[in-house]
Amino acid sequence: MRVYLDSCCLNRPFDDQSQERIRIESESVRLILARVSAGGLEWIGSDALAWEISKTPSEERRLQLAALLSAATEHVRVTAETAYRAAELIGGGMDAADALHIACAESSLADVMLTTDDRLLRLCRRMGKRIRVRVANPLQWLMEETEDGNQDIDAG
Repeated sequence: MRVYLDSCCLNRPFDDQSQERIRIESESVRLILARVSAGGLEWIGSDALAWEISKTPSEERRLQLAALLSAATEHVRVTAETAYRAAELIGGGMDAADALHIACAESSLADVMLTTDDRLLRLCRRMGKRIRVRVANPLQWLMEETEDGNQDIDAG
């Protein structure tokens, strides 16, 4: 299974954990990353993700995120074709960073792109088949994978 995690996902474990939703999504992201480490999932990173991480204001968080990204199984380059696809998505109402993540996930043939961004999830649902990769919340996706019997709940 090939997964693409956007920067919202990668940042989740570093967000304020006082809200229950954030704690649960953080744990989901940690479980997914543990599955990557164990070889159960392929994690696709990208130039778009590296660029977005480079813009993180906090140096400490930026370094932690860059270290996480270095564990990605594969790294997708932004090409003219990817940029063109992102421009199509922007024309459909998506912001530039999200469009580039979707375009990278599509070009890498990811099975799913994971995000904690509710606005992006709603937009992708509205866009329907115009989005060529499944876009899901990491908690919901992990629960579905576990429910389907595709993965054990324990990452290791």
